Amino acid sequence: MSFWEYANPKKFMQTSSWALPWVAGLSVLALAGGLVWGFFFTPDDYKQGSTVKIIYLHVPSAMMAINAWVMMLVASLIWLVRRHHVSALAAKAAAPIGLTFTAIALVTGMMWGQPMWGTWWAWDPRLTSFLILGLFYLGYMALWQAVEDPDTAADLTSVLCMVGSVFALLSRYAVNFWNQGLHQGASLSMDKEENVSDVYWFPLLVCISGFVLLFLALVLMRTRTEIRARRLQALLARERLA
Repeated sequence: MSFWEYANPKKFMQTSSWALPWVAGLSVLALAGGLVWGFFFTPDDYKQGSTVKIIYLHVPSAMMAINAWVMMLVASLIWLVRRHHVSALAAKAAAPIGLTFTAIALVTGMMWGQPMWGTWWAWDPRLTSFLILGLFYLGYMALWQAVEDPDTAADLTSVLCMVGSVFALLSRYAVNFWNQGLHQGASLSMDKEENVSDVYWFPLLVCISGFVLLFLALVLMRTRTEIRARRLQALLARERLA
C-alpha cells in the first residue's frame, strides 16, 4: 500500500471516518488525565509557587503552534510538487487550529511572565518571533479567503507558508540564538540539568500527548469539511453550466 493513496479524497474520507473517533477519544482522555494530574496532584514550585502549573497549557500549546506550521509547510510542499488537493486542504484546515494554539501560548505566557518578570509583555526574541508567527497565521488565512481560484490560493499560501517557516524556527530556537532573552530555556531537554523535575515532567508529557492528538483530530475533522465544501462547489459549478 502506497502512502500517496491517501491523497485520494475518497480514500482519505474512508480512512479518516473510522480514525477520527479514536483519535478524538484518546485526546480527551490524555488531556483530562494530564491536566487533572498536573493541576491537582503536583506540588507548588519552591520559587514560582502554583504559577508553575501554567506549564501544562503553555508548553504543549507553544509546541503545537510551531508544529502546526511545520505540518502546513510539509503539506504545502507536497501540493507544490505533486498537486494533491488533499494536502492543500489539510494545510488550510490546520491554520485556524495553529492560530488558536498560538493565542493560547501567548496568553498563558503573559500570565506566567507577569509574576516572574514583573510585566505582562517584553520584546523578548522568542515572544516577538512567536507574535510574528501568529500574524503569519492570520495572513495565511486571509490569503485563502482573498483569492477566488482554489488552486491559485493554494499556490500563493504555500509560498507564504515557506516564508513564515523562518519565524516558526525562530520561535523554537530563539532562546539558543539569543541568550540575553528573558525567556527560560527548554522545559523538555536531553540535558537532564535543564529538564524540569520528574514530578512535573511526567504529567507534562501526558498533556503534550493530548495536545498532539487534539490537533490531529481537529485537522482530520476540518480537512473532511474542506473536502465536502470543495465537492459542493464543484456540484454547484456543474449545475450553473448545465
